[in-house]
Amino acid sequence: MTQNSDILCIGSVLWDVIGRSASHMRQGSDVPGRITRLPGGVAMNIAMTLVRFGMTPTLLTAIGSDPEGDELVHACKRLGMDTTHIYRSQDLPTDRYMAVEGANGLIAAIADAHSLEAAGAKILRPLIHGPLGYENTPFEGQIALDGNLTLDLLEEIAVSPAFARADLRVAPASPGKAERLLPFLKHGRATLYVNLEEAGLLCQREFADSETAARALLDRGALRALVTDGGNSATVASVQAVITQKPPSVLVTRVTGAGDTFMAAHIAAEANGASIDEALTRALHAAATYVSGETPL
Repeated sequence: MTQNSDILCIGSVLWDVIGRSASHMRQGSDVPGRITRLPGGVAMNIAMTLVRFGMTPTLLTAIGSDPEGDELVHACKRLGMDTTHIYRSQDLPTDRYMAVEGANGLIAAIADAHSLEAAGAKILRPLIHGPLGYENTPFEGQIALDGNLTLDLLEEIAVSPAFARADLRVAPASPGKAERLLPFLKHGRATLYVNLEEAGLLCQREFADSETAARALLDRGALRALVTDGGNSATVASVQAVITQKPPSVLVTRVTGAGDTFMAAHIAAEANGASIDEALTRALHAAATYVSGETPL
């Protein structure tokens, strides 16, 4: 492990361009609001929350060698992350994500993570060829992995000896990429963090609640599953226990990054020795605080 690092965050690190309005919106709406550009991406969102909980994440990702990439790497360092092992591409641009949110939630979003996909296994070299790990002496710490990687690469990770001893936590980048997590059901190697829609896509059926969905993921082969359902219930399920809780009721002012915040808060709680029940409670409170806008944008 890199000196002073507590966890590896593997996946998308990019610029989030988010337009937010206090108005209800529909297709074709043209309303006043605010547009922000901030470091984002699933792996980045998870890493930022881990930093807030006192952890030091190491990033494994692909970032272009363009000015936007230089600015992004500098931002990561300033936020307290280890950027030593980021793959800096000479011929690929820095990725971006664009979303529009209204008072009625997420209206539309486009994720341009093509550079991460094109870089492929190059981002994993420090885990396979050192210094973070080798196939014959694999990495043994925590890894947060996001589904923006290609299906082929995720399938490789699901069976690779380099990940055999890691505490692997996986989340899809979006419902549209949920099925990329199927290798981790097949090989039962990871803890999955999904919402109700994503659980349904993985199991090819609809679920009425998080507990039913979490149990179904276990039946399909998941090592452990955490399923959220917005302001409704959330469930953590393993062979040892199935626990369901309801999140705090808050006024929702933003949604992009809420799932990543939940995942990171849960990882941090368990890293600090919280029980199964307490870790879920802390994660739900962190996500509720985030969507209410009480933490900095």
